[in-house]
Amino acid sequence: MGDPAGIGPEIIAMAMSRPRVREICRPIVVGDAEVMRKAAGYVRSSLKVRSISKVSEAQFAADGMDVFQIKDAKLSGLRLGEVSAEAGDAAFSAVKTVIDLALAKEIDATVTAPIHKEALVLAGHHFPGHTEIFAHFTNTRDYTMMLAAKNFRVVHVSTHVSLRQACDAVKRERVLKVILLANDACRQLGIEKPSIGVAGLNPHASDGGLFGAEEREQIIPAINDAKARGINVEGPQPPDTFFAKAVSGIYDICVAMYHDQGHIPVKIRGFHFDAKTRTWDSVNGINVSLGMPIIRVSVDHGTAFDQAGKGTASDASLLDALEYAAKMAVNR
Repeated sequence: MGDPAGIGPEIIAMAMSRPRVREICRPIVVGDAEVMRKAAGYVRSSLKVRSISKVSEAQFAADGMDVFQIKDAKLSGLRLGEVSAEAGDAAFSAVKTVIDLALAKEIDATVTAPIHKEALVLAGHHFPGHTEIFAHFTNTRDYTMMLAAKNFRVVHVSTHVSLRQACDAVKRERVLKVILLANDACRQLGIEKPSIGVAGLNPHASDGGLFGAEEREQIIPAINDAKARGINVEGPQPPDTFFAKAVSGIYDICVAMYHDQGHIPVKIRGFHFDAKTRTWDSVNGINVSLGMPIIRVSVDHGTAFDQAGKGTASDASLLDALEYAAKMAVNR
């Protein structure tokens, strides 16, 4: 469900009304049934919301929405577009519930709507984001984030750390692990022999050591380790030209060294901002947590509190996330 004060519930209701979603999966919403009823109203959906307490109770009716009701939701005073501990706690409960269902193999994959980090903290749940929650409750240590805008994919050596810490995180073992996770992710998407490109950390990929030693001492040895395992990988390449080349489709997936290095090209590819109206008129792209025992795919945008309840938010990113999750579940 995501944060119930944001756009998550209504983009779910919008997506659930599309026949394509029913063609690729049997969807269950984990959240609060009353929140989802209101969300359906915001997007003028005629779906009938059914509250269930077990996956086996789901009917998957074309005109219905099965909502796995989270426990102890205290949302009677919910105000759309506002940060609150109550909303943060409900969002966390939905995430924890869906993880439990996936670990129990009652569902094949999980797709998450956006949560609000401040609301999580107010509710006493001190996690930087979805990825860290999933890692904690699946006991996963080696994981990474993959962003994708259609067929342009990027994985990250580090994400939610300071830039100074990100430079320190560029180690041979970690870079190799991320290359391996990238290769496995592509294979789950049905790509038999993935082509992987790796960005450098420093300007001009250090220009032979003039601007840093990370390429020579950490990244190149990791790439050679991957090649020795039969992986088709190239790099490190100067980051400023690497991504301009990568969007052409030359690689199936790219390895970025830190959060913004990878996020910026994906969002330039998938997001479009209308300068006249000062609004996002399209938001495409998804986020996949790699290295975990369960499939987790998410929209690649925030809660958009300013749009909550208006029924104008786009479900494009959510539809992409559902497509990716279904494809990964089939290939896994």
